[in-house]
Formats: sequence, C-alpha cells, structure tokens
Amino acid sequence: MGEAEEHLSAVCKRFARVIPKHEPYPTTFEKKKDPYRSLVRSVVYQQLSGKAAGTIHGRMIALFPNKDHPDPEDLIEASPELLRTAGLSRQKIAAIKDVAQKRLEGIIPEARKLSRMGNEEIIQRLTAARGVGRWTVEMYLMFTLGRPDVLPIDDLGVRKGAEKLYRRQFTPKTLGAYGERWAPFRSAAAWHLWRFIDTQTPEQSKL
Repeated sequence: MGEAEEHLSAVCKRFARVIPKHEPYPTTFEKKKDPYRSLVRSVVYQQLSGKAAGTIHGRMIALFPNKDHPDPEDLIEASPELLRTAGLSRQKIAAIKDVAQKRLEGIIPEARKLSRMGNEEIIQRLTAARGVGRWTVEMYLMFTLGRPDVLPIDDLGVRKGAEKLYRRQFTPKTLGAYGERWAPFRSAAAWHLWRFIDTQTPEQSKL
C-alpha cells in the first residue's frame, strides 16, 4: 500500500477492509498539462458519451490545421458557424470562447504558474470561466496536478460509495465534515470510494 492507503487504513477500519481489494491511488500525474486545453476539452465532453465527445473534439481541433490545439486567439476569432460544423452547440461555443478569453486575461494561467497556487484559488480562477464547475476543477486538481487532499463532495459516486461503506446517508455538507478525518489524503479516499461503489473513476484523459 502507498502512504495514503496506510493512513486511511489506520484511521478507518472499514477502509482497511476494502482498500486491499483496490489498486492504489496513482501517484504519477501529467502536471504540465495546460489548464486552458484541459478546460476546453472538458467543456466539449460535458453531457456526452466519451466516443461522441472525442469525435467532436477531434473535429474542432481539425478546424485549425498545422496546430495540435487552437490558441485562445483562434477560438475567439473563429465564427460560431465554423465551430458548429464540428458539432458544438451554441452553449458550448460560448463556453469555450469564454475559456479562451479568460486565458488571455490571465485568469486561467499557464500550468507552471497554476501549480504554485492553493486548491481554493485554483477553483476560484478556473470556475470563473463559463461552463466550468467546481467538480471539473476538482478532477483537474486530483488527476492532473496530483493534489492529495481533494474531496469532491458533489460527486454522486463518492457519496454513494461513502453511504455503502458506512451504511448511512450523506449530503455534500455532511460528507465534507465527515471526510475531514481522511485528511491529508482525501483524494485517495475519493478514489477508493469510487472503487468501492464500482463506479468508473474519472480519468485524466477526459479532463
């Protein structure tokens, strides 16, 4: 077991019973992944199956030849009509244009600068963009920046996992309070609650 699993097993007998059945929480992450690109991808993927979203995302990238990803200026200058040919809805076009604008304004910084910020500052900055919610940023914190102490209390899989493990009901607020005992490894706690409820763990590649 990793350090996180040893800690969770020590503070909770129930975790100690189920953790050995799961793979450990990962400790290697692609920390240099650009938050601007990650958020554009996240907006495209919202409310779609992975396959459909991947197709639309690929079509959007293909609209900008000779680039592996459009720059913020490219998305801002692109006409809605052009972006709709990739399969993007009006709402998503508005959202990705706002993500691009927030990047140019410096609200969404580059990965190196962002990595030096605290979790709450990162959440505040990235959720300033249209269509970007707290859960999306929490997944970025966990699976890209590798922050060890993030508990996504609004995630249904995490709550259901906790309810199954502890045989009690949780609201986001009560789960947040209860989960304080798992600090400083609440990211790993979420990981194992997803595993326990047999829910697909959010993957870095979808962020």
